[in-house]
Amino acid sequence: MSYILPVVLLVIGLLLLIKGAEFLVEGAGSIARRYRISDLVIGLTIVSFGTSAPELFVNVTASLQGNAGIAIGNVLGSNIANILLILGVSALIYPLAVSRGTVWREIPFGLLAAVVLWIAANDRLLDGWAYSDISRSDGLVFLLFFAIFLYYSASIAGNISANGRDLPLQQRSIGASLGLVAAGLAGLALGGKWIVDGATHIALSFGMSQEMVGLTIVAVGTSLPELATSAMAAWRKNVEIAVGNVVGSNIFNIFFVLGISSVIKPLPFHRGANLDIGMVVVASLILFATMFSGQRRSLDRWEGAVLLVLYAAYLVYVVMRG
Repeated sequence: MSYILPVVLLVIGLLLLIKGAEFLVEGAGSIARRYRISDLVIGLTIVSFGTSAPELFVNVTASLQGNAGIAIGNVLGSNIANILLILGVSALIYPLAVSRGTVWREIPFGLLAAVVLWIAANDRLLDGWAYSDISRSDGLVFLLFFAIFLYYSASIAGNISANGRDLPLQQRSIGASLGLVAAGLAGLALGGKWIVDGATHIALSFGMSQEMVGLTIVAVGTSLPELATSAMAAWRKNVEIAVGNVVGSNIFNIFFVLGISSVIKPLPFHRGANLDIGMVVVASLILFATMFSGQRRSLDRWEGAVLLVLYAAYLVYVVMRG
């Protein structure tokens, strides 16, 4: 009986995520068409911010409660899942061809975020301190990087054309479009929360650690909005939203979500998490490399399958380590 409510939360949460993703893609796509903003910029900003809302909610709550293992594990696990799981699934649905700017600017910026996190978190290794943490000053630096990213996204809005087909969406009024975006964000945030609550309750009953829950159950749960949104965008062949959503979400997760979390309360960092930061770096490098293998500047179906195999191997490693 104790598992009935968590399972119900999981099912209802999943339904909310699917519908929320549909509303968000339709609303954001309609806004993009009305103001002639590229799919890429919409994916990097509006969609990424909306689908990162569950990570932000979970991390702020974890930070306030002093659960640093869940807060850090959630971001690292989500970023790994975003690249290996979400882009893997999306590429299987439809090959993801991207613009030159995504290859040479957005993907490297996501890699930079992981490197900056490693530098900020390793006080003991780099400075010889007695402990390591992501301090409030580190968080402020993260938020500065995030502001730079937002400025960059705004600056390219007028000179990047979408790569791929025009948005196959009905032209809606601005009010209706904003209503769809708001409904989509609400569905994604509430659905993500219910999935995480239900899955975490079940996982903790089996004696899993905070770090393991953060890297697996919570990370995958809070990444479900990105999965639903990117998969829906790939199905509709809006490939720039599919890729931009993931790359933008990874940048949001580190610079904004961890920035806000560590400003609220410094997050103690355990050296073992360096392996997970390393996996974020490796996943980003693999994504960059796929742009030059097979069809140029495209994540092909076979490459998506490789990403999924790598993610399955990573989950096995985390479970064995945990």
